[in-house]
Amino acid sequence: MSAKAETAAGHAGQMDAVYRYQRHFYDITRKYYLLGRDRLIADLDPPEGGSVVEIGCGTGRNLILAARRYPKARLYGLDISEEMLATARAKIARAGLDGQIVLAQGDAARFDPARAFGFARFDRAFMSYTLSMTPPWRMAIAHLPVVLAPGGAAHIVDFGQQERLPRAFRAILFAWLARFHVEPRGDLREAVESLAAENEGLRADFAPLYRGYAWNAVIRRLTP
Repeated sequence: MSAKAETAAGHAGQMDAVYRYQRHFYDITRKYYLLGRDRLIADLDPPEGGSVVEIGCGTGRNLILAARRYPKARLYGLDISEEMLATARAKIARAGLDGQIVLAQGDAARFDPARAFGFARFDRAFMSYTLSMTPPWRMAIAHLPVVLAPGGAAHIVDFGQQERLPRAFRAILFAWLARFHVEPRGDLREAVESLAAENEGLRADFAPLYRGYAWNAVIRRLTP
């Protein structure tokens, strides 16, 4: 096994361990502090019949909301944790959406969409509170243009730096997140803007949300 494969396998095992039990009550607790997810889904606006992939789909909560909002879209979900995918499959089946949503196991930083889902590029991709739990997070961002069709867009929402919130709040939040292997990426803006600057045909937009509690970024592949 290569070093990269060993790293990915190690991260998968860690995520399975973290979520083996948490997955059963994940959605109930996370709705109070994973802010900006519904706004991201509303902003996706895929073309009719278009394809949408969530990278780091977790329990399937976001995919179910996206499927209901965009009933003519084709939705796909990727996650490194088989434990989370087990929960997602069950939730999607209960929602009667297993004909619209396809799931696969894979690493956000290096997955092959053709191998995972049968085709190479998507009209929309999104990552919701995924990068803060992905060790090779810069690689995951750099991989996004690879899976975007011309005119496509990748949407990101994750923890910000709480730059307009009390310093004590930031310290408490970051200490609590660290217990769950969550690390907000302070140079997220620099990463997405550098990616766009270094690759012709890409554009990056960035905006803080909720006084910096969350950050939102969009990477667009412009139509030639």
